[in-house]
Amino acid sequence: MSAISATPLLRRVTPGRWAALAWLAGLLFTALLRMRLPGQEKAEVLAGVVFLRWDGLTMLALATALALRGSALLDRRPTAALGHLLAAAVLGSLPLGVTAIPLAQYLAVDVALYTIAANRPTKEAERAALLAIGVVLGHLAIRFLAGWTVGTTTALAVLSTAGLVWLLGRFARQNRLHAEETRARAAEQAVIAERLRIAREMHDTVAHSIGIVALQAGAARLVIDKRPDLAREALGEIETASRDTLAGLRRMLGALRTADDPGTPSDPPPDTPAVSALPDMPGLASLDRLADTTGTAGVRVTVRRVGAARPLPPDIDLSAFRVLQESVTNVVRHSGADRCTVTVDLRDPETVALTVEDPGPVPGRSREVTGGGSGYGLVGMRERVGLLHGEFTAGPRPGGGFRVTAHLPVPPGAAPA
Repeated sequence: MSAISATPLLRRVTPGRWAALAWLAGLLFTALLRMRLPGQEKAEVLAGVVFLRWDGLTMLALATALALRGSALLDRRPTAALGHLLAAAVLGSLPLGVTAIPLAQYLAVDVALYTIAANRPTKEAERAALLAIGVVLGHLAIRFLAGWTVGTTTALAVLSTAGLVWLLGRFARQNRLHAEETRARAAEQAVIAERLRIAREMHDTVAHSIGIVALQAGAARLVIDKRPDLAREALGEIETASRDTLAGLRRMLGALRTADDPGTPSDPPPDTPAVSALPDMPGLASLDRLADTTGTAGVRVTVRRVGAARPLPPDIDLSAFRVLQESVTNVVRHSGADRCTVTVDLRDPETVALTVEDPGPVPGRSREVTGGGSGYGLVGMRERVGLLHGEFTAGPRPGGGFRVTAHLPVPPGAAPA
């Protein structure tokens, strides 16, 4: 439990704060190396001549100020921050009496290198790496030309560490970009799959309506001479079915575009067993059946109907049910809840308002246990509602749990189912 709670805390620490902590840790390590600690006969490293003098302490204080300033800039201006941290590393090394910039003084620079490599474009990351390498090599060159001792081994260790953290940063960036690309592609596939599903359902609706038209036309032809009243009734049914089908096609196909590559996307994931035993073309009238079958999956569904029931156009009736069906399926698969509430509000004659909400996981039944899906069902629902020019929202409830709401407009004069 402590490890889980510690992870969000670590994520809240910004790169700038990590750089400041790295500098202070390196400064503390440098001081400890030059002190005789308990159990030691003498200090690991002899202090430089000016290390404890006023000029040495002044240089360390200025270097610390530069490092803290660079840490503050790292989140907003990483390249400028790297320059401050490199200057601090060089200045902080002068009073130590060392032959190369120590690794302890380069820890904050390593943090900046990783941050730039992981978050900035390739050219900027490469310039940062060259700058960091150039400072170390330049420091060695100046000492060599001045005839001073050069700490080649120390410099190699510093450069190797800097190269490693830079490569790790680039690897993290590539992984993140790949994950973002994968999520975007999966979301796009979910949208295409939902559109294809809508197109198949529209095809079934049109085929059913045309079948009715054909039957009524045949009946009218047979009785038009002997029973004109029956013929008029059949023609009325033909007119109603034709208007109904045409209105649905105009609403849906006006926004539905053909996918670029219909063979690429796969069918949407199958429903859970609890919600699969339903008609091929269901509507809001099938809600009670949906609630009964969902109960077999361990989730109790309470259906609330607000307002007087009224017939709806087939495409809106079907889309409303699909939104509710997918929402309930998400509760079964991912929420960890043992119950949910489905509300259908028909009080507004121009809108169908839908709400599905759950109270959240029950003790001993977590999202990780019952979940594991991709979550792209929400993408499909949003696409379906958007094609009907409706409004869709989904997110956590203030008191816990999850809520999905959708408002589907009913065009004035639309033919009912």
